[in-house]
Amino acid sequence: MYRRRMLFTLAGAAIAGPIARAEQTVPVVASFSILADMVRQIGGSAVSVRSLVPPDGDAHTYEPRPSDLQAVHSARLVVINGLAFEGWMQRLLPASGYQGPVVTTTEGVTSRTMREESGQVATDPHAWQDPRNGVIYARNIGEGLAKAVPDHAAAFRAAAADYARRIAETDAWIEKQIAAVPPGKRRILTSHDAFGYFGARYGIEFHGIEGISTESEPSAASIAALVKLIHEEGIKAVFVENMTSPRIARTVARESGAVLGPAVYSDALSQPGGPADTYLKMFRHNVPLFVKAMMAN
Repeated sequence: MYRRRMLFTLAGAAIAGPIARAEQTVPVVASFSILADMVRQIGGSAVSVRSLVPPDGDAHTYEPRPSDLQAVHSARLVVINGLAFEGWMQRLLPASGYQGPVVTTTEGVTSRTMREESGQVATDPHAWQDPRNGVIYARNIGEGLAKAVPDHAAAFRAAAADYARRIAETDAWIEKQIAAVPPGKRRILTSHDAFGYFGARYGIEFHGIEGISTESEPSAASIAALVKLIHEEGIKAVFVENMTSPRIARTVARESGAVLGPAVYSDALSQPGGPADTYLKMFRHNVPLFVKAMMAN
């Protein structure tokens, strides 16, 4: 469901020669902005990171460009999510001629499944939304950097451990914020099903207007069912993620009488300097908005 038809061509793409020397920063390519931030947090000034899908970009519908082939070919390390999140990477990697290591950050994560409107059961790839999985991501990235650049292995592993500690502290903070919301009020509607892991972690019932992928479009019957759900469960706010169109969410809000809430962040960070330009700031931005909305239910 995540694969899109696309044509990769190396024509006109100047594939780079030797990768960066050891004394230079290590070129790393991450598939999307959340992973790019994690690599920067762990690699620090020793790495130069390129996110293929930019901030505010949608990894579900992304179509790689010729410059992405160049970036991947020249990388010392490629970092992806896996769980079929970036189906286009299956074509981009061989087309680029990249021969180096690939870190799949979800290795070791216990994945969730969800049933789509079609009835099909699909793996939910948004595992980073549970900070406990974020700790696993950090360790996998740290180990990948350590193996790619053995001379800096100890520093990368130490940085990954420190970052994992900060993620765990954020998890404890979120748990404390959600604890203030009565369990009967813990219901949220968002523009697509990206918060399943977050909901399972903190006991929140999330409903998505669209399915796991933003490539899906809800039917009229599905929208009518959501409006009915909002009325029955007293949901007061509809949230739109930064990388999705607000068009359908506006329709649902208008027909249900719910408030269209501020943008929240699920699959992509904000632009640098924005309210959610790091993985940890994403949680600090989203959680107060979710708590306020749930308390109004």
